Parts: sequence; structure tokens; C-alpha cells
Amino acid sequence: MWPVLLSPIAAIYAGATARRMARPGWEAPVPVFCCGGATAGGAGKTTLALDLGRRLSTLGVSAHFLMRGYGGSVKGPLRVRPEQHGSEQVGDEALLLAALAPTWVSADRAAGAQLAVEAGAGAIIMDDGLQNPTLTKTLSLLTIDGNYGFGNGRVIPAGPLREPVAMAAARCAAAVLIGSDETGALSALPPGMPVLRGDLAPGPEMEALAGENVFAFCGIANPRKFLNTLRLGGAVLAGSECFADHYPFDEGDMRALLERAAGLNAIPVTTRKDWVRIPIAFRDQVRVVSVGLVWEAESAAMLDAMLAAQFQPVVA
Repeated sequence: MWPVLLSPIAAIYAGATARRMARPGWEAPVPVFCCGGATAGGAGKTTLALDLGRRLSTLGVSAHFLMRGYGGSVKGPLRVRPEQHGSEQVGDEALLLAALAPTWVSADRAAGAQLAVEAGAGAIIMDDGLQNPTLTKTLSLLTIDGNYGFGNGRVIPAGPLREPVAMAAARCAAAVLIGSDETGALSALPPGMPVLRGDLAPGPEMEALAGENVFAFCGIANPRKFLNTLRLGGAVLAGSECFADHYPFDEGDMRALLERAAGLNAIPVTTRKDWVRIPIAFRDQVRVVSVGLVWEAESAAMLDAMLAAQFQPVVA
């Protein structure tokens, strides 16, 4: 009932987004790639951004990451220094990206992009920002969590969408489906829109946990993904505890979690994204399982071609 009652407000929200997106943005002198989404919350955008960063590196392109820094207090523009900044300042995702390549946090994406270019960026990869008009995108990808899809298909506050799917898709060169399309989300895309298909796979840390009792905890948008990753990797899930997305773990939380793990005779395990939010004194007591994207062969080839096309004068 509530989604229907909130529909008039949702229509106002969608209209405001459309008007905002009609404004012209700053055009960077280097390609700008946007890993965006139609829904609020996690859809795999950071994982996709990391994948693009590695692919551009193989092309010899020095890409810089750009994001708002959700969950952090800094508005920027600021270059993230993992040795100086914590998740409370720049957000957890910024620290993950900064471990791979230069990363900028900026509420004003254009201002952050300008600094990145001045610092030598040969390309900019935006983690989120599809609904931010201040920076013109060269190529945008619509990230879709196959498990969640587009929720009830309604715009905030009646549903999880930041804008109607058709509006978001119209600004994207392709959709990226992560996992199986469990909700029929692909049927909401414009006919003929290219769809790149991939799935999440655990990092090499998973091998050491196969057959082991683990106690999993996390504060991510879709905890089920992490728990399924552990099970599929062969770990024995003795227990788990899930927190709100971007949850700031404190010392009391960690003592309680470690006590629970000890009581279950299990290894405490979390995600890389959660690990950077753990107080430093507790980090060496928790195992981390990272994830990456594994693409279908045709999708990987298509993605590589889309990226390389933006650098033909350089690659040639």
C-alpha cells in the first residue's frame, strides 16, 4: 500500500532528477567511465570500477578513480591517502579503490575530475555518479545486482530507484548484470540494449577457508551475497551477524564478535569493504575474503573493445 501512496512524491523526485540531469557538465580532456546504477544502495559498482581499473591498466592507461566518498565526512575534492585517511573520513569504498590506483573523493565531481587530470590521469573511472550532472561521461555502464534487480520498480520514496529505469538506461552504453537475473530486471531495459554478464567470485583467500568453520559478519547492502560466497567456496558457516550498510564497527562490536566466533570455535571472517572499517587493533584477528568479477567470455571481449575504442590513437 505504501508504495502506491508515495507514488506522487516519487513522481516529483523523478522529475527533479530529470531536470538536474538536463544541465550540461564539465567535459574532461580524458575519457570518463561511469559505473552507475538506477537503484540506491549496493549493486556491485565498486567491484566493477576495480575491474575497469585493471583492464585500463593493461592498455597502458593511468586511470584515476572518482567518487563521492559515501559514509565519510570529507566533501573534497581530496586525494585519498590510505596511510592518512580512515573510512570515517573518506568512506570504505574509497580505501578499496585507493589500494589499486589514485582515488579522489569529491562531492563536486567536476572539481575532483579537474584535479585528477592535473595529477596526470589518463582516464577517470567514476564509482557511482550516474545521476550527477556536473561531469560529462564518455561511457556509462548500468550496474544491476541480479539478486535484487530494480526492487519494486518504483522511484524513491515509493521504491529503491533513483530515477525510472528507462531514463537511467538511456544514458548508458550497456548494462552489466552481476549474477543471474533472479527478478526479471532485464525485461525493464530498452530493447536491444547490450548486456554484459558476469558473476562474483571469491579471491585467493578463500582457498585457506575451505572446510573450515567460520563466523561471518558484514555491513554491506546485500549480506546474502557474502554468505553465499563463503558457502560456495567450501567454508562451513557456523554463524553470522549482519549489520547496516557501511556500519562503523567500534571496539565493543569487535570484542563481542570475536567472542561469538571463539564460542563457536570458528574463524571470524568479513569482507574487504568491512575490514577497512574495523579498528586497526582488531584487524589482524579477522580473515578477509575479497571478491572480483568473472565475466562470460563474450561479455569480457565486448567490454575490452568498448574501453579500447576510447583510446584508439593511444593504443594504435
